[in-house]
Amino acid sequence: MFFIDPSSEDIGRSFSSAPYYFTPSVRSGIGIEEEDFMISPSSNSENFSFHLLEDDSPLIKDYWELRKRIFCEEQNIFAESDIDEIDQDAYPIVSLNSGYGTKEKVVGVVRIYETEKRKWYGGRLGVDPVFRKFNQIGKGLIWKAVTTANGWGCDQFLATVQIQNVSFFRRLKWRSIKQIEIKEIKHHLMEADLNYYKPSKLSRPGWYLVKK
Repeated sequence: MFFIDPSSEDIGRSFSSAPYYFTPSVRSGIGIEEEDFMISPSSNSENFSFHLLEDDSPLIKDYWELRKRIFCEEQNIFAESDIDEIDQDAYPIVSLNSGYGTKEKVVGVVRIYETEKRKWYGGRLGVDPVFRKFNQIGKGLIWKAVTTANGWGCDQFLATVQIQNVSFFRRLKWRSIKQIEIKEIKHHLMEADLNYYKPSKLSRPGWYLVKK
């Protein structure tokens, strides 16, 4: 599953078990298969975790690489890089795998950003092709993205969703606002139900103030 975002027109585990360079997961101390993961009760927090990366995280490189693999090499939406000016202020979120006999690595990505006061977007959502059979990764990234923004003060959370994924988002309490085309690919502009995606208690990173 993928979505990009308006810029393209121009184109867990608990905090105690997470590596030191992660900020807490959706709520500190609660496994993602419990309250914080009610959209996917069957998800296994021993296998996947979801993290907001700090600006200097050593996993940033893996975040960029997976985005490039998905949006440039696989989907050919962008030629050589999908990085744009929004990334200067966007918050990167990743999913890590912790099981299935493989080394822990970034298996899913998404970014969130505020376009105007209390209006947020999600973008560049994608999952490593090898792990797409585990649909809880996409659900977890969406949940992490929306609840994080909602906890930071969000009146509206939007995303442009590729048309083949619209029904998936509708099941996750999103509504379609209108249909649009980006790079000749059909999308729906969709809005999350913020009453469903309860605000997280995750603090907004200090580097945001430096960037602004």
